[in-house]
Order: sequence, then structure tokens, then C-alpha cells
Amino acid sequence: MLNLLRRPPVSPAELDEGLRALGLNGTQHVIVHASLKSFGTLDGGARTVVDALGQAAATVVAPAFTYSTLLSRPAATTSARFHRDSRVSRDIGRVPQELVERPEARRSFHPTLSFIALGQEAGRVTEAQSLSSPYQPVGALYDLDGYALLMGVDFGSNTSVHYGEHLAGMPLLTRYVPLDGQVVPTAFPNCSADFDNLAPEVHLRARSVQVGACTLRLYRVRDLVDGTVRLLNRDPEALLCTYRGCRCQEVRTMVRQQGLRPRRHTGLIS
Repeated sequence: MLNLLRRPPVSPAELDEGLRALGLNGTQHVIVHASLKSFGTLDGGARTVVDALGQAAATVVAPAFTYSTLLSRPAATTSARFHRDSRVSRDIGRVPQELVERPEARRSFHPTLSFIALGQEAGRVTEAQSLSSPYQPVGALYDLDGYALLMGVDFGSNTSVHYGEHLAGMPLLTRYVPLDGQVVPTAFPNCSADFDNLAPEVHLRARSVQVGACTLRLYRVRDLVDGTVRLLNRDPEALLCTYRGCRCQEVRTMVRQQGLRPRRHTGLIS
């Protein structure tokens, strides 16, 4: 009986159809966040997702974070070393790892918060990153009028929101990463556990489609970033979680002490 109730695998053709239904036609620049489990079963798994997006978008981007390299103190040591082919942290997902395994893809330099990109504007997106603004690749997508595609995940996976926090002037924490034989400081944000609080701000602008058991939602990066700035201007603590022991509590203290200090968007495209 259980086998009779099980959904059939989602085919690559069904995924292609779903992406077309969202309006993707090969000209857009898209950052993707995906849960393969949300499909039930997808024939070809992550390879199918990357192949489909490679046809549906001009540029495909994903976070390719490697949390094992992150250090809390400048004097800390780690055996972890970052390089172009470093494995993506398991909780970031299989799709970014599939992108990393494509030799033609470009990866940004950040030892912990790297981004991987494939396609027309891969170089522009990955080269935008800096230690002081690690989510600047989202800023490049903002300039490109890019899109964020959520495949079966909630806003907790939506890294575009972090760039909105950056522009709104949320305080950033200092963490450390090994780079070029040294341990150097880098900006690091609050967590994303309460990012679903942003959804009402932008839901009317989203496109969505169902592919198997998975809901695909497409947002303009500009809507996400600008919506985050608007929300935080009204309530600077709106996206900070309340979990004890989370770094959000350190950021909350800083917000209450110094407020928001808006940052300028440094565009790459005139």
C-alpha cells in the first residue's frame, strides 16, 4: 500500500517546464537555494538541477560555504584549508557542491563564505566579494537585476536577505579565517532563523510553481534586498532570532546600543 501512495520521480522535463513557467528563459541571472528532498525523488538529483538551470538562466549562482574554516578568535588554529575544490558544508546542500564539481564554474575567494557561479556573469559575481562585505556577490546580482530561486526551502536559506541587512546598516560581527598563510578578520552576520519574517514584505511580488512535491518560488533580488531595508528601517530587530546562545543576541545588543548605520551600495554596473 505504501508503494502505491509514493509519488513517481520528478523528471528533468518536468523541472524544465516548471522553470519556464516561472518565466526563466535563459537571459536571467539566478542565485539558487535548493532542497533535493523537497521533490520527493528527482531523476538525476543535483546534476539535473544544475543542467536545467544552465539552460534556463544566463548565470547560475549559489552559496558554497565551508564552515569548517571559520574561527572565532585571531589566535585560533585550524587544520582546514580552503581551495577552489573544497567541499561545500553538508547543510548548504548538494546543488552548490555539484556546481563546484563543474570545472568551468568560478568560485569566490572567501574561505568560509564563498559563492560559486556558472555562466555569463560568473566572473563579475564572484569577483565582487570582499572580507568586509562577503555577501557582495548578491550586490552584483542586484545590479544585474537578478533573481533568487527557492526550491523547496524557506527564507532561512535566502542569502540575499543578508545583503539587505548589510545595506540597512545591521552591525556585523568579527570572525576570522585562514587566508594566504595568515589568520585575518572578516565580517560575519547574524543567523537566518527568523528570515521568514521578511516573507510578508515581498510575497506579492513572488512567482511560484509546483514541481512534484516541491514548491519553486522566484523573487527579484532587488525586491528582497529593498524589502529587507524597509523592514529593518521600521524594526531593526525584525530578523534577529530569540534563541539563547545564538550570535543574534550579540547583534541585538549592538543594535540597541548604536542603532543601524546604513551602508552604501557599491554598484559594479553603470
